[in-house]
Amino acid sequence: MPEDLDLPPKEALAEAQRLLDADRPFHAHEVLEAVWKASPEPERELWRALAQVAVGITHMRRGNARGAKALLSRAAERLVPYEAAPPHDIDVQGIIERSRELADRPENGPVSIRLSAASPDPDTAAQ
Repeated sequence: MPEDLDLPPKEALAEAQRLLDADRPFHAHEVLEAVWKASPEPERELWRALAQVAVGITHMRRGNARGAKALLSRAAERLVPYEAAPPHDIDVQGIIERSRELADRPENGPVSIRLSAASPDPDTAAQ
């Protein structure tokens, strides 16, 4: 990923979802982190949490259950304030639920997550 990546939120979500679906969660984290660092203050914690979800999945993939649990739990808590009015069509409630499920029971994979209500559900898209 280029260090100067500058995507609008909808494009960043689509790219991060594509990377997550391709089992490249660390690269998805980089996309989300770029938006986090460039976003206005009211949305910074939202994008930070999304980046943490991707890093949590990276830890799961690498066998670091403890690190995954910590990041996924922290990300879920950071997302709660955005649950009532999620911006950019982000599936905040779904991400919170899935992050908590993976944090509590990492064996409940596959590790798939849907970032946007507009994204296809990764668990049913391949069917």
